[in-house]
Amino acid sequence: MPTAESPVTFAVGDVQVSGAYARPDSPFATLVVAHGAGAGMEHPFLRGFTRALNDDGVATLRFNFPYREAGRKFPDRPPVAIAAWRAAMDEAAAHSAAEPLWAAGKSFGGRMASMAVAEGMPAAGLIYLGYPLHPPGKPEKLRDEHLYGLETPMLFLQGTRDTFATPELLEGVVSRIGPAATLQWCEGGDHSFAVAGTKRSAEETGASLAGSVAAFMRANSPSSR
Repeated sequence: MPTAESPVTFAVGDVQVSGAYARPDSPFATLVVAHGAGAGMEHPFLRGFTRALNDDGVATLRFNFPYREAGRKFPDRPPVAIAAWRAAMDEAAAHSAAEPLWAAGKSFGGRMASMAVAEGMPAAGLIYLGYPLHPPGKPEKLRDEHLYGLETPMLFLQGTRDTFATPELLEGVVSRIGPAATLQWCEGGDHSFAVAGTKRSAEETGASLAGSVAAFMRANSPSSR
């Protein structure tokens, strides 16, 4: 039986945002998951991703940023997004049994998670589902400065055709971060991890990444070693 999800709401400043929490029996870790700039927490990619993680022993909390909750298209500025991340991690901690608490995000959501950790938000580790290293076609505008001070385990999952991260540039960034960072390529994947010529739903695509993520979390969660 799939793990049941429970709706949750929590405050980000004066705003209430929505979340979806799922907890399998005896999870070894909890993963909080943020959406990308153009889609909310109910996107099939994220639903497939979190459901597959639940099947692999990970509790999950998906949540909306305030701009998405309000129906706006333009993403929140970093201070608001970071506040949302802190509130989401607090919400997940309130449901946990003191298992390791990780942060993950698709594109914008992952970048904001890393900025929150860089500003002191506790996290057992970070998972990037398509890190937006630079805007498409603008490799000179790197979004990497805050990454070099992070010591928490980090997994970069990236498509080789992702226009938001030139492969050579991302490999250089991960190398400079050092042993805390691991890069895994999705051969032929774009920014949504879709592979040309492969017919697969967004939900199936998200689910396909869960195994690598759960394995990385197990290898880097103290209670699982």
